[in-house]
Parts: sequence; C-alpha cells; structure tokens
Amino acid sequence: MKRSAGVLIYRIRKQEIEVLLCHMGGPYWKNIEKGGWSLPKGEIKNEKVIDTAIREFNEETGFQLEKKQLDFLGSKRQPSGKFVVMFMASGDYDATKAYSNTFKKEWPIGSGNICEFPEMDRAEWMSIVEARRKILKGQVYFLSKLEEKLKIQGKVL
Repeated sequence: MKRSAGVLIYRIRKQEIEVLLCHMGGPYWKNIEKGGWSLPKGEIKNEKVIDTAIREFNEETGFQLEKKQLDFLGSKRQPSGKFVVMFMASGDYDATKAYSNTFKKEWPIGSGNICEFPEMDRAEWMSIVEARRKILKGQVYFLSKLEEKLKIQGKVL
C-alpha cells in the first residue's frame, strides 16, 4: 500500500479559516478547478513520516517549514487506496511566490516528446468553503479535522 504525508497550512482572517492549497500541475489538470487542488503531500520513502511531510511541502511550494512548527492533524485512506498522514501548521506565505519541483512525461502520449511539468502549477489561499469545492474529494476529511481542532483550541468560533 502506498503511503503519503503532507502539511495543511492555515491562517485565520476575521475569524475565518483560510487554507493554502496547490493546483496540480501537468497536462491532465491544466483546466480542472473542481477536484484539481490538493494539499502539498507526497510518497513516504525511507524516512520518518514527518520528514516526508516537510520535504514534500518544501518541494511542492518552495516554502520552508521546520518540525517544531507542525502538529499532527490526522490520517485517512484515500479513495485511491493510498494512506495519507497529514500535519498542520499556521503560516502566512505569499502564495504568488510558490513554485514547485518538476516531473518529466511523454506528451502528448505516444508522440515521443518528453516534456517537463511542475508538480503543482500554483498555490492559493482560500476559505474552507471554497477549498471543500476545489480539493480532491478524499482530502475534504483533513479540512474537517482542521476546523474541529481549531474550534477546540478556541482559535475560531
């Protein structure tokens, strides 16, 4: 079973939660808004789960995080069968400055042309309501867990 780890970054604006989501890069996702957004995350390799979460966040956004900033948020098996572990952290990054590592893929398929694409082509802050509409269906769970934790901590109503 594949396992991934990532980080959900949030900020509070006027008692409302905003989250930093990344739009998936590559030719398949180019014009897809609903279901085309994700939390920065990636496959766990030969490292600690928290180290994977930090590495993937850094690679997919260009921003830097440290372990001391992270709190465990939750874990959940995704519809794809992948098991995802998510951490959370408060932050206020300039989403317009996000940049991602790249991957190579034959495009168009069967053409013999190898093209390079960003893993994530942009990042944006959005409200929880908007994020629920745009994020991959299996990741909505993490938005709910974030709301629950922030309410318990008294950070939002």
